[in-house]
Amino acid sequence: MMRLALLLALGLAAASCAPAPRHGSGGPPPGPGKGRVNAIANPSALIAIEIAFNKLAQQEGQWAAFREYAADDAVMFAPQPVNAQQWLKDRPEPAARLAWQPHQVWMSCDGSLGVTKGAWQRTDGKVGYFTTIWRRQDKGEYKWVLDQGDTLGMAMPEPDMLSAKVADCEAGAPKTSPEAPVVTGSTGEGRSRDGSLAYRYAVEPSGGRMLAVSIWRDGEMHDVLTSRVSGSGE
Repeated sequence: MMRLALLLALGLAAASCAPAPRHGSGGPPPGPGKGRVNAIANPSALIAIEIAFNKLAQQEGQWAAFREYAADDAVMFAPQPVNAQQWLKDRPEPAARLAWQPHQVWMSCDGSLGVTKGAWQRTDGKVGYFTTIWRRQDKGEYKWVLDQGDTLGMAMPEPDMLSAKVADCEAGAPKTSPEAPVVTGSTGEGRSRDGSLAYRYAVEPSGGRMLAVSIWRDGEMHDVLTSRVSGSGE
């Protein structure tokens, strides 16, 4: 419990350092209607949701937790892209228990989309990393829309502090990618409502895949995360 409290406290500290949106100064608007719910970046919200997500997995099981926190259109890889809710339906829980901890957070200026990356451990001794993309829902809660990861030869080092980066709020962020995930065969993409955070992925016939995340900084989109998984990855 002390570790969980420390993680949340660090997340709140990171949020306090994040740039506030400047909509009155020409920054990208939060979008119409229901997109206006809590239209501000709050990385600590994703830290809190990851903690709750992991806690539910310990109490109810890995797949039960994944079902609970997945959006209806969430994507996971098996190894090709699949609808997560359909793939998880009635799936038996694995014998080895899974636990994880977030290490890094990236978030759009308006807080409508965020990304977490961290470490996972299984009770069978395997370790690895995960990347999860979270989308804010109509009532303000977050659901994951993409989850992926891979095994590692050794555990990821635990950071002294969590890292949180928020996209700039100045006008000009491109809005060419759709807000909702678009899956076309083995590729897909999505973006935040304000266009300041975007992601894309591609999966090879062998099951190998690439995921890239970019945020709006200093007047242009910058890749902040690129993850590649071989055809034998999970």
